[in-house]
Amino acid sequence: MTVRAGAAGARHAYVGVACVLIATIGFSGKAVIVKLAYQYPVDVMTLLALRMMCALPFFVAMAMWSGFSGVEKKLSRNDWLAIIGLGFIGYYLSSYLDFAGLQYVSAGLARLILYLYPTLVLILSALFLGQAIRKRHMLSLALSYGGIVLVFYEQMGLGGNHQALLLGGSLVFASAATYAIYLLAGSRLVLKLGSMRFTAYTSIAACVFVIAHFMITHGPSALAVPHQVYWLTLLMAVFSTVLPLWLMAEALRRIGANQAALVACFGPISTFVLAHIFLGEPIGAVQLIGAVLVLAGVMIISVRPQAASGDRGPQRRGR
Repeated sequence: MTVRAGAAGARHAYVGVACVLIATIGFSGKAVIVKLAYQYPVDVMTLLALRMMCALPFFVAMAMWSGFSGVEKKLSRNDWLAIIGLGFIGYYLSSYLDFAGLQYVSAGLARLILYLYPTLVLILSALFLGQAIRKRHMLSLALSYGGIVLVFYEQMGLGGNHQALLLGGSLVFASAATYAIYLLAGSRLVLKLGSMRFTAYTSIAACVFVIAHFMITHGPSALAVPHQVYWLTLLMAVFSTVLPLWLMAEALRRIGANQAALVACFGPISTFVLAHIFLGEPIGAVQLIGAVLVLAGVMIISVRPQAASGDRGPQRRGR
């Protein structure tokens, strides 16, 4: 009986690891799909609106399913206002900045910059919540931002438009910062609702903001884009948005946040590989060294056991 229980537990964990891997690859592919879509005549807002229109029915289904599968929690007026505000910051504004930045920087570099958001949660926690910055935190920050500087320096050496590179990098970094604010400000609601329902509700709010913005500034006629863009946005909505969110939630249930964070560190490398295959982006030694430094820095604060550390690091979540 014990052997069977052990085997079942191992299978349970293996499924959790597989969920993280598939989710990570899905999230990694988003930047690549966006870059592929920009090869056609489509602007940032139209592409973002198409993504949200495709994803909205899935988010509604996710909200309904999470309501059926969990204990219903009554939300106050302030809770609903917080959900709307967090949807604006975390998925509307953050996504817009990310899509805008991808016009100017490579998919690999954008993913690497986005991966800094746990360090930004750490910095914001120190500034506004009084969390102490310890030696391992300083090491994490030094490694992570040292890696980004190294990759930027290498990109600058390749020539091209340096102003565009700095603009794109700044936009993506702003995207990571707004996402860090979303995670930090939403921590109470995550505990109240659970990650699946919280993500569904805030995502629905973001979809409303994006679609309203698009209709006001562009209008329905702007949805007439090449058919390839429709297929790419549908692919992004299903395989780089909704499915990875569900898989990551399932993985957290099976193997916990720390192990999921460790496996999810595969993300930037996955983006490099996908961008090399589908976009022809080169993978150089300096880029890989920079990625290793960033991953090492993020892992220091994301994977350390909380009981041993005595403080709470940022929870690893996909996006």
